[in-house]
Amino acid sequence: MSIAVYIFIFILGALIGSFLNVVIYRLPRGESVVFPASHCPSCGNNLKPWHNIPIFSWLFLRGKCAFCGTKISYQYPLIELLSGSIFLVVFLKMGIAWATLGIAMVFLLLLTLSVIDFYYKMVPDSLNLLTLTLAVASVYSSEMLLQNLTNALLFAGGFSLLRFYVSYYLYIKVKRQSPNLKQASWLRNYNTIPTYLEAMGEADIMIAATMGALLGVQLTLVAIFLSALLAMPAMMLMRNEAEESKQVPFIPFLAMAAWIVYIFDSPIAAYLESMYA
Repeated sequence: MSIAVYIFIFILGALIGSFLNVVIYRLPRGESVVFPASHCPSCGNNLKPWHNIPIFSWLFLRGKCAFCGTKISYQYPLIELLSGSIFLVVFLKMGIAWATLGIAMVFLLLLTLSVIDFYYKMVPDSLNLLTLTLAVASVYSSEMLLQNLTNALLFAGGFSLLRFYVSYYLYIKVKRQSPNLKQASWLRNYNTIPTYLEAMGEADIMIAATMGALLGVQLTLVAIFLSALLAMPAMMLMRNEAEESKQVPFIPFLAMAAWIVYIFDSPIAAYLESMYA
């Protein structure tokens, strides 16, 4: 591919990243991601086309609104830069194909889900299901479609069972220490106290299914293990925080691990093969 093609792919990714910034801001608030037009959340003025140029507009405006001077978060150029870079790296790795476009979009959506999870500790099912669907459907052959679907179902089922077993174990363990402990809705048959205690959220299950479709069984297991290692420092730092603050958004670590394993899939696969040779 020529340099012009590389630049085009990066710009395309950055443009999509600019739209994803809108998704990150509006979707958790229940707002339309299409209407109204892009505007400053502080003063409400509609942005001009030259205010929406990815990365450059933020630099030219010195990180401030052109109308009211309110500071614009570093998140906006960072998401655009990361989106352009992700798009470029995926296309460099996989070549130009529709399936490559789908895979690149999966990682951009994982980035979006990570930011939303970081801010709100929850993610929209609509966005999560779109990510999973793209991961399953982004194939280079019909055989891959069935394989991706099988892997996605395998990890969705495995994580669901793990959620039930670990959540019930935690409930029984903590219940002995706190008689008034609240219980998850699907455990109400075991106790009359309405509660909410779960080992993982439904969003994590869908992300695991997405990783299964994207990476395959062996590499997904590596990515899940790596995500736990990546999350460990954050969990250690929060061990002395209040109970609600102790909740660590796990999707960013799953997404980060999926990206690392995807980039280094060949050496990781070779290492795994050598272990069982």
